[in-house]
Amino acid sequence: MNSISLSELTVKIQEAIALNFGKPLWIRAEISELRENAGHCYMELVEKSENSDTLLAKCRATCWASTFRMLKPYFENTTGQNLTVGLKILVAVTVEFHGVYGLSLNVRDIDPVFTVGEMAARRLQIIRQLEADGIAEMNKQLEIPVPAQRIAVIASATSAGYDDFCNQLTNNQFDYVFYKKLFPAVMQGEATEKSVISALEKIYEQAELFDAVVIIRGGGATTDLAAFDSYELALNCAQFPLPIISGIGHQRDVSILDTISHTSVKTPTAVAEFFISNLQSAENQATEIFSDIQYLIKNRLENEYRNLDNAQLRVKHALKNKVTKRAFALENQKRRLHSALRMQFVKQQNKLNLLEKNIETYSPAFLLQHGYTITTLNGKKLASAKNLKKGNKLRTYFADGCVASTTN
Repeated sequence: MNSISLSELTVKIQEAIALNFGKPLWIRAEISELRENAGHCYMELVEKSENSDTLLAKCRATCWASTFRMLKPYFENTTGQNLTVGLKILVAVTVEFHGVYGLSLNVRDIDPVFTVGEMAARRLQIIRQLEADGIAEMNKQLEIPVPAQRIAVIASATSAGYDDFCNQLTNNQFDYVFYKKLFPAVMQGEATEKSVISALEKIYEQAELFDAVVIIRGGGATTDLAAFDSYELALNCAQFPLPIISGIGHQRDVSILDTISHTSVKTPTAVAEFFISNLQSAENQATEIFSDIQYLIKNRLENEYRNLDNAQLRVKHALKNKVTKRAFALENQKRRLHSALRMQFVKQQNKLNLLEKNIETYSPAFLLQHGYTITTLNGKKLASAKNLKKGNKLRTYFADGCVASTTN
């Protein structure tokens, strides 16, 4: 009975592996375990049944620090995700067998395209370039006017997506009115990129007439959306002076245009709803502002009415005080006038009494009673004898009678 030692067996296995696996092999596997230590990456790779989680194969894999420090950033920058458990990868490995540690794989290279898919990797590369150029967020930073009713539409004139957009916009339940202008473009195939960029250039020439740009198309195969992953198209859209609203795919499709546009929705109908909602928000805002203005005016009027009432009360009070003061002053003036008139009356009465006394003192009757006589000539008092002539008829009055006489 022939036999060999265990070490001889392991040597034969090593020789067989070296003979049959001298060059690196690309293998597909899933990471079931992963840890990093001292710059090295230690993984356990597995293969499972497509219909179940039944384990078909398992093997240790090591990526030494000298290789891992280059592969890790390359993979993560390309795919946009970290190496982690559960990730399916395509790696180039060399097969090694050690007499003590058994079979293991030494990772030499990794293909990130396998992980995210060729198209996804291309998208990510373009997005990274746009970010490096500093324009990836430019269109998102623009403000959509409120309301936005003037819309430039880039679409195929005969597409169902364009019809859906127009019908939704025209027949909205709020009867909002929108101005839309179509700039026809090819929306699938090799001519798409050039056609859409040409439409953008035409809109740019009259940009002041529009509030936003819409790029829409109906559904289709994922490969039909390849034109919207163009760097040149993304470059034009990202730097466009008007907000761009995109609606070019299904729920599962996200293109570079969707990524860099101001707002991305999934369907043309959803784009129309976006603008209807924008206008509804504007209406609600206007209603709130109108209500606020009404409230402010009402409060202002109420305050003015209160101020007017208070002013009227103050005026009434002031007038009352003024009238009272005026009445008091008039009463005082009346009393003063009455007193002055009374004093004047007394004064005049005294003067009158004095005049009466003087009149009485110098009256003919007073003189006659005191022994004087009054002689008259022709009915007039005779004041001097010089005026007498011979034969003048005189009358001399006494207190108790009169005597007639004739001059000689």
